[in-house]
Amino acid sequence: MQNPFQVDQRDLLSQFWKEHPAAPILKKLAAEVPKLYLVGGFVRDALRGELSHDVDLEVYGVLVEKLETLLNQLFPGQIHSVGKAFGIFRIPAGSGFVDIALPRRESKSGSGHKGFVVEGDPNMTVEEATRRRDFTVNAMLIDVKDGTLVDPFGGKKDLDEKRLRVVDPKTFVDDPLRVYRAIQLAARLDFAVEPKSFELMHSMVARGDLATLSKERVTDEIRKLILMAEKPSIGWTLARELGIIERDYPELQALIGTKQEPEWHPEGDVWVHSLMVIDEAARIIRDSARSFSEREAYSVVLGSFCHDLGKPATTQVIDGRIRSRGHEEAGIIPTKSLLARWTFSSEILHNCVIAASEHLKPGMLYREHEKGAITDAQYRNGVRRLIRRTHPTPWRVLLAVAEADWRGRGIPGTRDPNEPYEYGKRFRETVSDLEAHQDLLPLLEGRDLLALGIEPGPRVGELLREVETARDNGDVKTRDEAIVWIKTRI
Repeated sequence: MQNPFQVDQRDLLSQFWKEHPAAPILKKLAAEVPKLYLVGGFVRDALRGELSHDVDLEVYGVLVEKLETLLNQLFPGQIHSVGKAFGIFRIPAGSGFVDIALPRRESKSGSGHKGFVVEGDPNMTVEEATRRRDFTVNAMLIDVKDGTLVDPFGGKKDLDEKRLRVVDPKTFVDDPLRVYRAIQLAARLDFAVEPKSFELMHSMVARGDLATLSKERVTDEIRKLILMAEKPSIGWTLARELGIIERDYPELQALIGTKQEPEWHPEGDVWVHSLMVIDEAARIIRDSARSFSEREAYSVVLGSFCHDLGKPATTQVIDGRIRSRGHEEAGIIPTKSLLARWTFSSEILHNCVIAASEHLKPGMLYREHEKGAITDAQYRNGVRRLIRRTHPTPWRVLLAVAEADWRGRGIPGTRDPNEPYEYGKRFRETVSDLEAHQDLLPLLEGRDLLALGIEPGPRVGELLREVETARDNGDVKTRDEAIVWIKTRI
Protein backbone atom coordinates (compact mmCIF):
# COMPACT_ATOMS: atom_id res chain seq x y z
CA MET A 1 0.00 0.00 0.00
CA GLN A 2 1.27 3.50 -0.82
CA ASN A 3 2.57 5.58 2.09
CA PRO A 4 -0.27 8.04 2.89
CA PHE A 5 2.25 10.85 3.30
CA GLN A 6 3.88 10.41 -0.11
CA VAL A 7 3.52 13.08 -2.77
CA ASP A 8 4.26 12.54 -6.45
CA GLN A 9 7.62 14.19 -7.00
CA ARG A 10 9.28 11.95 -9.58
CA ASP A 11 11.22 14.63 -11.45
CA LEU A 12 12.64 16.29 -8.37
CA LEU A 13 15.99 14.50 -8.53
CA SER A 14 16.63 14.81 -12.26
CA GLN A 15 19.05 17.71 -11.84
CA PHE A 16 20.65 16.01 -8.84
CA TRP A 17 21.43 12.83 -10.76
CA LYS A 18 22.98 14.81 -13.61
CA GLU A 19 25.08 17.32 -11.69
CA HIS A 20 25.66 16.54 -8.03
CA PRO A 21 28.98 14.90 -7.03
CA ALA A 22 27.12 12.86 -4.39
CA ALA A 23 24.84 11.20 -6.95
CA PRO A 24 27.12 8.16 -7.58
CA ILE A 25 27.27 7.50 -3.82
CA LEU A 26 23.49 7.51 -3.54
CA LYS A 27 23.04 5.20 -6.52
CA LYS A 28 25.46 2.62 -5.17
CA LEU A 29 23.99 2.70 -1.69
CA ALA A 30 20.35 2.67 -2.83
CA ALA A 31 20.97 -0.60 -4.65
CA GLU A 32 22.07 -2.29 -1.39
CA VAL A 33 19.63 -1.13 1.31
CA PRO A 34 15.87 -1.56 1.77
CA LYS A 35 15.01 2.14 2.15
CA LEU A 36 17.15 5.22 1.56
CA TYR A 37 15.92 8.77 2.01
CA LEU A 38 17.31 12.25 1.45
CA VAL A 39 16.35 14.21 4.57
CA GLY A 40 16.38 17.55 6.35
CA GLY A 41 17.70 20.81 5.00
CA PHE A 42 18.79 19.26 1.71
CA VAL A 43 15.19 18.37 0.87
CA ARG A 44 13.91 21.78 1.99
CA ASP A 45 16.41 23.60 -0.21
CA ALA A 46 15.93 21.24 -3.16
CA LEU A 47 12.22 22.03 -3.13
CA ARG A 48 13.18 25.70 -3.23
CA GLY A 49 15.36 25.09 -6.29
CA GLU A 50 18.73 24.94 -4.54
CA LEU A 51 21.02 21.92 -4.38
CA SER A 52 23.24 22.00 -1.31
CA HIS A 53 26.83 20.74 -1.39
CA ASP A 54 26.14 18.69 1.74
CA VAL A 55 23.71 15.78 1.59
CA ASP A 56 21.95 14.07 4.52
CA LEU A 57 20.68 10.50 4.15
CA GLU A 58 18.77 8.12 6.40
CA VAL A 59 18.92 4.35 5.92
CA TYR A 60 16.00 2.26 7.16
CA GLY A 61 15.97 -1.48 7.83
CA VAL A 62 19.74 -2.00 8.38
CA LEU A 63 21.52 -2.50 11.73
CA VAL A 64 24.40 -0.14 12.44
CA GLU A 65 27.06 -2.88 12.33
CA LYS A 66 25.82 -4.12 8.96
CA LEU A 67 25.63 -0.54 7.65
CA GLU A 68 29.22 0.16 8.64
CA THR A 69 30.42 -3.04 6.97
CA LEU A 70 28.44 -2.26 3.83
CA LEU A 71 29.76 1.30 3.61
CA ASN A 72 33.34 0.14 3.96
CA GLN A 73 32.78 -2.40 1.19
CA LEU A 74 31.18 0.10 -1.16
CA PHE A 75 33.48 3.04 -0.37
CA PRO A 76 36.76 1.64 0.98
CA GLY A 77 38.99 4.18 2.71
CA GLN A 78 36.42 6.97 2.42
CA ILE A 79 34.27 6.43 5.51
CA HIS A 80 34.55 8.72 8.54
CA SER A 81 32.60 7.82 11.64
CA VAL A 82 31.11 10.96 13.20
CA GLY A 83 28.63 9.19 15.47
CA LYS A 84 29.10 5.46 15.25
CA ALA A 85 27.37 4.85 18.58
CA PHE A 86 24.06 5.83 17.03
CA GLY A 87 24.93 5.27 13.38
CA ILE A 88 26.25 8.36 11.60
CA PHE A 89 28.90 8.08 8.89
CA ARG A 90 30.38 10.63 6.49
CA ILE A 91 31.76 10.38 2.96
CA PRO A 92 33.45 13.31 1.17
CA ALA A 93 31.73 14.28 -2.09
CA GLY A 94 33.08 17.14 -4.18
CA SER A 95 33.29 20.26 -1.99
CA GLY A 96 30.79 18.82 0.49
CA PHE A 97 29.88 15.66 2.37
CA VAL A 98 27.32 12.89 2.42
CA ASP A 99 26.18 12.14 5.97
CA ILE A 100 24.59 8.71 6.28
CA ALA A 101 22.60 7.89 9.41
CA LEU A 102 20.07 5.51 10.85
CA PRO A 103 16.76 7.01 11.95
CA ARG A 104 17.26 8.04 15.58
CA ARG A 105 15.18 8.36 18.69
CA GLU A 106 16.14 10.84 21.40
CA SER A 107 15.05 10.74 25.01
CA LYS A 108 15.63 13.43 27.62
CA SER A 109 17.94 12.20 30.38
CA GLY A 110 18.87 15.43 32.15
CA SER A 111 18.95 19.20 32.00
CA GLY A 112 20.70 21.26 29.36
CA HIS A 113 21.44 20.62 25.72
CA LYS A 114 23.62 17.60 26.50
CA GLY A 115 20.97 15.80 28.54
CA PHE A 116 19.89 13.38 25.82
CA VAL A 117 20.16 9.68 25.12
CA VAL A 118 20.37 9.14 21.35
CA GLU A 119 19.83 5.73 19.79
CA GLY A 120 19.85 4.65 16.18
CA ASP A 121 16.86 2.46 15.40
CA PRO A 122 16.59 1.02 11.86
CA ASN A 123 13.07 -0.23 12.58
CA MET A 124 11.50 3.16 13.30
CA THR A 125 8.75 4.40 11.05
CA VAL A 126 9.30 7.52 8.97
CA GLU A 127 6.75 9.43 11.05
CA GLU A 128 8.48 8.45 14.30
CA ALA A 129 11.88 9.48 12.98
CA THR A 130 10.78 12.83 11.57
CA ARG A 131 8.80 13.77 14.68
CA ARG A 132 12.08 14.54 16.49
CA ARG A 133 12.93 17.27 13.96
CA ASP A 134 12.50 20.94 14.72
CA PHE A 135 10.36 22.46 11.95
CA THR A 136 8.03 20.90 9.42
CA VAL A 137 10.09 22.25 6.49
CA ASN A 138 13.00 20.21 7.86
CA ALA A 139 10.88 17.08 8.39
CA MET A 140 10.43 16.10 4.74
CA LEU A 141 12.17 13.19 3.02
CA ILE A 142 12.74 12.14 -0.58
CA ASP A 143 12.79 8.44 -1.40
CA VAL A 144 16.04 8.02 -3.33
CA LYS A 145 14.77 4.98 -5.19
CA ASP A 146 11.66 6.50 -6.75
CA GLY A 147 11.96 10.24 -6.14
CA THR A 148 8.73 10.59 -4.16
CA LEU A 149 8.41 13.18 -1.43
CA VAL A 150 7.45 11.89 2.02
CA ASP A 151 5.86 14.65 4.09
CA PRO A 152 4.29 13.46 7.38
CA PHE A 153 3.70 16.90 8.91
CA GLY A 154 2.75 19.16 6.03
CA GLY A 155 6.15 20.72 5.50
CA LYS A 156 5.61 21.29 1.78
CA LYS A 157 2.55 23.45 2.45
CA ASP A 158 4.48 25.44 5.05
CA LEU A 159 7.35 25.81 2.59
CA ASP A 160 5.01 27.10 -0.10
CA GLU A 161 3.41 29.53 2.35
CA LYS A 162 6.82 30.63 3.73
CA ARG A 163 6.08 29.57 7.29
CA LEU A 164 8.16 28.08 10.11
CA ARG A 165 6.06 25.69 12.18
CA VAL A 166 7.20 23.44 15.01
CA VAL A 167 6.80 19.72 14.33
CA ASP A 168 6.06 18.58 17.89
CA PRO A 169 5.86 21.07 20.79
CA LYS A 170 6.63 18.30 23.30
CA THR A 171 10.00 17.41 21.77
CA PHE A 172 10.88 20.89 20.47
CA VAL A 173 11.45 22.29 23.96
CA ASP A 174 14.03 19.61 24.74
CA ASP A 175 16.69 21.58 22.85
CA PRO A 176 16.54 25.38 23.33
CA LEU A 177 19.05 25.87 20.50
CA ARG A 178 16.09 25.41 18.18
CA VAL A 179 14.99 28.95 19.05
CA TYR A 180 18.25 30.29 17.60
CA ARG A 181 17.76 27.97 14.66
CA ALA A 182 14.39 29.59 14.05
CA ILE A 183 16.06 33.00 14.05
CA GLN A 184 18.62 32.14 11.40
CA LEU A 185 16.18 30.10 9.31
CA ALA A 186 13.56 32.86 9.33
CA ALA A 187 16.21 35.25 8.00
CA ARG A 188 17.74 32.86 5.47
CA LEU A 189 14.38 31.76 4.07
CA ASP A 190 12.50 35.03 4.67
CA PHE A 191 9.81 33.03 6.51
CA ALA A 192 7.36 34.06 9.21
CA VAL A 193 6.94 32.00 12.37
CA GLU A 194 3.55 30.37 12.79
CA PRO A 195 1.74 31.96 15.82
CA LYS A 196 1.56 28.87 18.08
CA SER A 197 5.21 28.11 17.36
CA PHE A 198 6.09 31.72 18.17
CA GLU A 199 4.29 31.51 21.52
CA LEU A 200 6.08 28.27 22.34
CA MET A 201 9.50 29.80 21.66
CA HIS A 202 8.59 33.02 23.45
CA SER A 203 7.71 31.00 26.56
CA MET A 204 11.04 29.13 26.34
CA VAL A 205 12.92 32.44 26.27
CA ALA A 206 10.90 33.88 29.16
CA ARG A 207 11.49 30.72 31.20
CA GLY A 208 15.25 31.05 30.76
CA ASP A 209 15.69 27.84 28.77
CA LEU A 210 18.30 29.42 26.50
CA ALA A 211 20.64 30.01 29.46
CA THR A 212 21.67 26.35 29.24
CA LEU A 213 23.18 26.81 25.77
CA SER A 214 26.94 26.92 25.28
CA LYS A 215 28.58 29.86 23.54
CA GLU A 216 29.83 27.48 20.85
CA ARG A 217 26.38 26.23 19.88
CA VAL A 218 24.88 29.71 19.82
CA THR A 219 27.78 31.01 17.74
CA ASP A 220 27.21 28.27 15.16
CA GLU A 221 23.70 29.61 14.57
CA ILE A 222 24.88 33.24 14.56
CA ARG A 223 27.44 32.31 11.88
CA LYS A 224 24.65 30.99 9.65
CA LEU A 225 22.61 34.13 10.25
CA ILE A 226 25.55 36.34 9.28
CA LEU A 227 26.78 34.52 6.18
CA MET A 228 23.70 32.78 4.82
CA ALA A 229 20.95 35.39 5.24
CA GLU A 230 20.55 38.14 2.66
CA LYS A 231 18.73 40.15 5.32
CA PRO A 232 20.08 39.34 8.80
CA SER A 233 17.73 42.03 10.15
CA ILE A 234 14.85 39.55 9.84
CA GLY A 235 16.53 37.24 12.34
CA TRP A 236 17.47 40.00 14.78
CA THR A 237 13.94 41.44 14.60
CA LEU A 238 12.56 38.01 15.49
CA ALA A 239 15.11 37.73 18.31
CA ARG A 240 13.80 41.00 19.72
CA GLU A 241 10.16 39.92 19.39
CA LEU A 242 10.94 36.66 21.20
CA GLY A 243 12.53 38.58 24.08
CA ILE A 244 16.10 37.40 23.45
CA ILE A 245 17.56 40.88 22.91
CA GLU A 246 16.12 42.27 26.13
CA ARG A 247 17.09 39.19 28.14
CA ASP A 248 20.55 38.35 26.81
CA TYR A 249 22.02 41.25 24.81
CA PRO A 250 22.03 44.52 26.80
CA GLU A 251 24.46 46.06 24.29
CA LEU A 252 21.82 45.68 21.57
CA GLN A 253 18.86 46.46 23.80
CA ALA A 254 20.40 49.87 24.54
CA LEU A 255 20.13 50.79 20.85
CA ILE A 256 16.34 50.55 20.99
CA GLY A 257 14.92 53.98 21.65
CA THR A 258 18.24 55.81 21.33
CA LYS A 259 17.23 58.71 19.13
CA GLN A 260 19.16 60.12 16.20
CA GLU A 261 19.13 63.51 14.50
CA PRO A 262 16.35 63.25 11.84
CA GLU A 263 18.33 65.32 9.35
CA TRP A 264 20.99 62.61 9.18
CA HIS A 265 18.91 59.61 10.22
CA PRO A 266 15.27 59.92 9.14
CA GLU A 267 14.92 56.15 9.44
CA GLY A 268 14.50 56.25 13.23
CA ASP A 269 16.44 55.15 16.29
CA VAL A 270 19.85 53.49 16.42
CA TRP A 271 18.32 49.99 16.45
CA VAL A 272 16.46 50.63 13.18
CA HIS A 273 19.59 52.15 11.65
CA SER A 274 21.74 49.20 12.77
CA LEU A 275 19.34 46.70 11.18
CA MET A 276 19.45 48.62 7.91
CA VAL A 277 23.24 48.72 8.08
CA ILE A 278 23.68 44.96 8.60
CA ASP A 279 21.42 44.28 5.62
CA GLU A 280 23.62 46.57 3.53
CA ALA A 281 26.68 44.79 4.89
CA ALA A 282 25.19 41.43 3.91
CA ARG A 283 24.64 42.78 0.40
CA ILE A 284 28.20 44.11 0.21
CA ILE A 285 29.84 40.79 1.18
CA ARG A 286 27.90 39.09 -1.62
CA ASP A 287 29.56 41.31 -4.22
CA SER A 288 31.78 38.77 -5.98
CA ALA A 289 34.03 41.52 -7.31
CA ARG A 290 35.21 42.30 -3.78
CA SER A 291 36.29 38.71 -3.03
CA PHE A 292 35.95 38.87 0.76
CA SER A 293 37.35 35.90 2.66
CA GLU A 294 35.02 34.20 5.14
CA ARG A 295 36.70 35.92 8.10
CA GLU A 296 36.47 39.29 6.36
CA ALA A 297 32.78 38.69 5.62
CA TYR A 298 32.07 37.90 9.28
CA SER A 299 33.99 41.04 10.24
CA VAL A 300 32.04 43.26 7.84
CA VAL A 301 28.59 42.14 9.04
CA LEU A 302 29.44 41.89 12.74
CA GLY A 303 31.43 45.11 12.60
CA SER A 304 28.45 46.83 10.99
CA PHE A 305 26.20 45.59 13.80
CA CYS A 306 28.67 46.96 16.35
CA HIS A 307 29.45 50.26 14.63
CA ASP A 308 27.07 52.43 16.71
CA LEU A 309 27.13 50.57 20.04
CA GLY A 310 28.70 53.68 21.58
CA LYS A 311 25.72 55.93 20.81
CA PRO A 312 23.51 55.05 23.82
CA ALA A 313 26.23 56.27 26.21
CA THR A 314 27.02 59.46 24.29
CA THR A 315 23.74 60.69 22.79
CA GLN A 316 22.42 63.99 24.08
CA VAL A 317 20.58 67.05 22.84
CA ILE A 318 22.94 70.00 22.27
CA ASP A 319 21.58 73.32 20.97
CA GLY A 320 18.40 71.59 19.91
CA ARG A 321 20.20 68.90 17.87
CA ILE A 322 20.70 65.23 18.76
CA ARG A 323 24.42 64.54 18.96
CA SER A 324 26.50 61.45 19.75
CA ARG A 325 29.92 62.95 20.15
CA GLY A 326 32.65 60.46 20.85
CA HIS A 327 30.47 57.45 20.07
CA GLU A 328 33.21 55.78 18.08
CA GLU A 329 35.59 55.52 21.02
CA ALA A 330 32.69 54.75 23.36
CA GLY A 331 31.75 51.79 21.16
CA ILE A 332 34.88 49.82 21.99
CA ILE A 333 33.75 48.48 25.38
CA PRO A 334 30.23 47.35 24.34
CA THR A 335 31.69 45.79 21.18
CA LYS A 336 34.06 43.68 23.26
CA SER A 337 31.24 42.83 25.65
CA LEU A 338 28.89 41.72 22.85
CA LEU A 339 31.52 39.64 21.07
CA ALA A 340 32.45 37.97 24.36
CA ARG A 341 29.03 36.31 24.30
CA TRP A 342 30.10 34.33 21.22
CA THR A 343 33.25 32.48 20.17
CA PHE A 344 34.43 34.36 17.12
CA SER A 345 38.21 34.61 16.72
CA SER A 346 40.36 37.34 18.24
CA GLU A 347 41.01 38.55 14.70
CA ILE A 348 37.30 39.10 14.07
CA LEU A 349 36.94 40.75 17.49
CA HIS A 350 39.76 43.19 16.65
CA ASN A 351 38.18 43.97 13.29
CA CYS A 352 34.84 44.73 14.98
CA VAL A 353 36.53 47.01 17.51
CA ILE A 354 38.17 48.89 14.63
CA ALA A 355 34.80 49.10 12.88
CA ALA A 356 33.25 50.67 15.97
CA SER A 357 36.11 53.07 16.69
CA GLU A 358 37.06 54.13 13.14
CA HIS A 359 34.01 53.78 10.87
CA LEU A 360 33.53 57.53 10.42
CA LYS A 361 37.11 58.25 9.37
CA PRO A 362 36.90 57.47 5.61
CA GLY A 363 33.95 59.84 5.26
CA MET A 364 35.55 62.51 7.42
CA LEU A 365 38.71 62.50 5.31
CA TYR A 366 36.70 62.76 2.11
CA ARG A 367 34.57 65.65 3.35
CA GLU A 368 37.60 67.54 4.69
CA HIS A 369 39.24 67.23 1.28
CA GLU A 370 36.08 68.19 -0.63
CA LYS A 371 35.67 71.44 1.30
CA GLY A 372 39.35 72.30 0.89
CA ALA A 373 40.35 71.88 4.52
CA ILE A 374 43.11 69.45 3.52
CA THR A 375 45.22 69.15 0.39
CA ASP A 376 45.57 66.14 -1.93
CA ALA A 377 48.81 65.24 -0.18
CA GLN A 378 47.21 65.54 3.25
CA TYR A 379 44.28 63.35 2.19
CA ARG A 380 46.70 60.76 0.86
CA ASN A 381 48.71 60.84 4.05
CA GLY A 382 45.52 60.64 6.12
CA VAL A 383 44.51 57.45 4.31
CA ARG A 384 47.96 55.97 4.84
CA ARG A 385 47.88 56.92 8.52
CA LEU A 386 44.43 55.37 8.99
CA ILE A 387 45.52 52.10 7.39
CA ARG A 388 48.62 52.00 9.57
CA ARG A 389 46.68 52.79 12.73
CA THR A 390 44.04 50.12 12.12
CA HIS A 391 46.49 47.37 11.12
CA PRO A 392 46.07 44.36 10.96
CA THR A 393 42.40 44.96 10.13
CA PRO A 394 42.16 44.92 6.31
CA TRP A 395 41.30 48.39 5.04
CA ARG A 396 38.67 46.75 2.80
CA VAL A 397 36.79 45.60 5.90
CA LEU A 398 36.77 49.05 7.48
CA LEU A 399 35.72 50.68 4.21
CA ALA A 400 32.90 48.13 3.74
CA VAL A 401 31.54 48.92 7.23
CA ALA A 402 31.76 52.65 6.47
CA GLU A 403 29.87 52.07 3.22
CA ALA A 404 27.19 49.97 4.94
CA ASP A 405 26.76 52.76 7.50
CA TRP A 406 26.42 55.33 4.70
CA ARG A 407 23.90 53.25 2.75
CA GLY A 408 21.93 52.09 5.81
CA ARG A 409 20.12 55.32 6.50
CA GLY A 410 17.19 57.25 5.08
CA ILE A 411 13.59 56.18 4.59
CA PRO A 412 13.67 52.46 3.74
CA GLY A 413 13.10 51.78 0.08
CA THR A 414 13.81 55.34 -1.08
CA ARG A 415 17.56 55.06 -1.64
CA ASP A 416 19.08 53.77 -4.86
CA PRO A 417 21.18 50.71 -3.91
CA ASN A 418 23.42 51.42 -6.91
CA GLU A 419 24.18 54.99 -5.88
CA PRO A 420 27.98 55.46 -6.12
CA TYR A 421 29.83 55.51 -2.83
CA GLU A 422 32.18 58.37 -3.63
CA TYR A 423 33.98 58.19 -0.27
CA GLY A 424 34.97 54.61 -1.07
CA LYS A 425 35.92 55.30 -4.68
CA ARG A 426 38.38 58.02 -3.65
CA PHE A 427 39.71 55.88 -0.78
CA ARG A 428 40.34 52.86 -3.02
CA GLU A 429 42.05 54.98 -5.67
CA THR A 430 44.34 56.42 -3.01
CA VAL A 431 45.17 52.99 -1.60
CA SER A 432 45.98 51.77 -5.09
CA ASP A 433 48.39 54.67 -5.54
CA LEU A 434 49.95 54.06 -2.12
CA GLU A 435 50.45 50.39 -2.95
CA ALA A 436 51.91 51.19 -6.37
CA HIS A 437 54.54 53.40 -4.74
CA GLN A 438 54.99 51.01 -1.79
CA ASP A 439 54.03 53.87 0.49
CA LEU A 440 52.08 51.61 2.82
CA LEU A 441 55.41 50.08 3.90
CA PRO A 442 57.51 51.72 6.64
CA LEU A 443 60.21 54.08 5.34
CA LEU A 444 62.85 52.39 7.47
CA GLU A 445 63.39 49.02 9.12
CA GLY A 446 65.43 48.00 12.11
CA ARG A 447 68.39 46.94 9.99
CA ASP A 448 68.58 50.46 8.55
CA LEU A 449 69.07 51.89 12.03
CA LEU A 450 71.63 49.24 12.94
CA ALA A 451 73.58 50.21 9.79
CA LEU A 452 73.65 53.76 11.12
CA GLY A 453 75.42 52.52 14.23
CA ILE A 454 72.48 52.43 16.62
CA GLU A 455 72.84 49.64 19.18
CA PRO A 456 70.14 46.93 19.22
CA GLY A 457 67.51 47.55 21.89
CA PRO A 458 64.26 49.39 22.67
CA ARG A 459 65.62 52.63 21.17
CA VAL A 460 65.43 51.09 17.69
CA GLY A 461 61.67 50.58 17.97
CA GLU A 462 61.18 54.05 19.44
CA LEU A 463 63.03 55.71 16.55
CA LEU A 464 61.11 53.70 13.95
CA ARG A 465 57.84 54.85 15.48
CA GLU A 466 59.09 58.43 15.66
CA VAL A 467 60.07 58.52 12.00
CA GLU A 468 56.64 57.21 11.00
CA THR A 469 55.02 59.91 13.15
CA ALA A 470 57.20 62.49 11.38
CA ARG A 471 55.99 61.01 8.12
CA ASP A 472 52.39 61.32 9.30
CA ASN A 473 53.02 64.99 10.05
CA GLY A 474 54.57 65.59 6.64
CA ASP A 475 58.07 66.28 8.00
CA VAL A 476 59.62 63.46 5.97
CA LYS A 477 58.42 61.88 2.74
CA THR A 478 61.17 59.60 1.40
CA ARG A 479 63.58 56.99 2.71
CA ASP A 480 66.53 59.35 2.22
CA GLU A 481 64.78 62.12 4.14
CA ALA A 482 64.01 59.66 6.92
CA ILE A 483 67.68 58.67 7.22
CA VAL A 484 68.71 62.34 7.42
CA TRP A 485 66.00 62.90 10.03
CA ILE A 486 67.24 59.94 12.10
CA LYS A 487 70.85 61.20 11.95
CA THR A 488 69.77 64.43 13.64
CA ARG A 489 68.58 62.38 16.63
CA ILE A 490 71.57 60.14 17.24
